Amino acid sequence: MNLTPLIGITTSIFLLSQNPTQDKFNTLKNTLENYNFNVKIEPPPLRSTYGLLQVKTRTIWINPIVFDLHIALPTLIHEATHAAQLCAGKNEITALNLSLSPPNIARPYFTHYNHGLRRHLEAEAYAVQTHSEGYDLVISLLNKHCR
Repeated sequence: MNLTPLIGITTSIFLLSQNPTQDKFNTLKNTLENYNFNVKIEPPPLRSTYGLLQVKTRTIWINPIVFDLHIALPTLIHEATHAAQLCAGKNEITALNLSLSPPNIARPYFTHYNHGLRRHLEAEAYAVQTHSEGYDLVISLLNKHCR
């Protein structure tokens, strides 16, 4: 099953002072890089996206605007979930079949996908991104599937 090689979230520069959210962002970014993902803090090549994973090159883009919007960590958690999906599928993105559901408010962001697997992949990423323990969960998913 061939899916588009780009997975992402659809529609500032790092702060110099440290804070717990930025520490988590940096730790998650480093974890992804340790698992051979290239994380770029620059606008993704696909317009109107906050984050994007290019499967073929294992590149994750994080749009700098997410820092101004205060959604940098949730955006990286979302893309890191896709990274775990890629690792679990041995370099072919696959569902993790988590027992989580995204909140109803997130549904418009993934229900428009006509392809069932793509919709499921996005639902999983939104479920992890919005989970109260999403940061710890995505770290554990990466450690489980990307070793």
